[in-house]
Amino acid sequence: MARTFIGGVHPKEEKSRAGEKPIRDSRLPSKVIIPMIQHTGAPCEIIVKPGDSVKKGQLIGRATKFISSPVHASISGIVKELRDAPHPTAGRSAAVVIESDGKDEWHESVSARPGAARLKAAELADIIRDSGIVGLGGGAFPSHVKIKEPKKIDAVILNGAECEPYLACDERLMTERAGDILKGLRLIMNAVEAEEAFIAIEANKPAAVLAVRKALEESDSEGRGITLKVLPVKYPQGSERQLIEVILGRRVPPRGLPIDVNCVVYNVGTASAICEAVYKGRPLVERTITLSGDCIREPVNMKVRIGTVIGELLEECGGPVRPVSKVIVGGPMMGAAQPGTDAPVTKGTTGVLFLSEKKARVFDEISCIKCGRCVDACPMNLLPLVYAKFVKKEKWDRLSRYNIDDCIECGSCAYVCPSRIPLVQYIKTGKRELFYIRKTY
Repeated sequence: MARTFIGGVHPKEEKSRAGEKPIRDSRLPSKVIIPMIQHTGAPCEIIVKPGDSVKKGQLIGRATKFISSPVHASISGIVKELRDAPHPTAGRSAAVVIESDGKDEWHESVSARPGAARLKAAELADIIRDSGIVGLGGGAFPSHVKIKEPKKIDAVILNGAECEPYLACDERLMTERAGDILKGLRLIMNAVEAEEAFIAIEANKPAAVLAVRKALEESDSEGRGITLKVLPVKYPQGSERQLIEVILGRRVPPRGLPIDVNCVVYNVGTASAICEAVYKGRPLVERTITLSGDCIREPVNMKVRIGTVIGELLEECGGPVRPVSKVIVGGPMMGAAQPGTDAPVTKGTTGVLFLSEKKARVFDEISCIKCGRCVDACPMNLLPLVYAKFVKKEKWDRLSRYNIDDCIECGSCAYVCPSRIPLVQYIKTGKRELFYIRKTY
């Protein structure tokens, strides 16, 4: 029997809406709103001004801290303004607004790199950093930081689990671009000097499994030291802690990181972006996302420019077929609900869901019946019901004693709660209060 992690749930997948739809290119947007917060870490410093002419791939936001990632123009055109703009996860962010000139020209700095496969680890890390590549599975952690860790890394895990309902962009990338993903994985292995790698895919993605297996068989040199792992379907299998436990049998310590158990985890989309950056010299200015939900006329997987406004994508898909009650950036389990459709796509946007009132209905919370289902479902072996109790009573000091920082906010606890208690919201409130208390003292 295959190894699995504790807890977890099996929400309705809803992937058939977009899972078999090939990736298509979105229309060239008339303008883009590009936030300077595109990643975990410090925001970028804007280095352009209104009236400047820019080209696709040109640097417009400089990273001034180690945990940060530069931002590039995703279209060619004129910088119209610099302003605070809606952000899908941060609320608001300083942003550069670019109006397209219709030419969509690449900047002169973007060109193919001969001999890319022979680059040394430090050179690869610099290319990945300068290309603005971050984790494309939703976390948006700067990819070069993992490469420059001082500890020994003996294994790389490429995450193709994509366990969130509705989302299918990683599945389509693996199905259509398995060769590029394999090249990107080999570059990552070279950069971190690891001899072993694993590609993790859940069993509900047979086309992706076949495509990756074929790519491994056809390329002996690229496939050497790489193992394909087909995993049982279970949420949140895509969490890096759970993948490490399932594939390597190692447990990341409390408040620890994958590097503490000598491995790194990258998303398959990140590997594809690294391949583009190293072999073609292209920075991260576009990504594949899933547009789905029961309100959208035509669910699709679409390659979109960073900074494209969500509302424009909805219209490109034929508009809503019924009133939209909720817009979620990401998946329904861990995504962020939006106040409207005026936020732009960022590097961390995996998908956008447009849900009706029936799908997005809100339930009234009732008293906890102490059934323990939230504890059984928690993949981190935590006590969600205790966090909710402490937050309601504002007993912030007790949250740390029960390791609230280890919660990955996967939503499994809230999903199984018969009392409809919004446990994840209470946990986020508790974490936020603890952050301000620690910052003050």
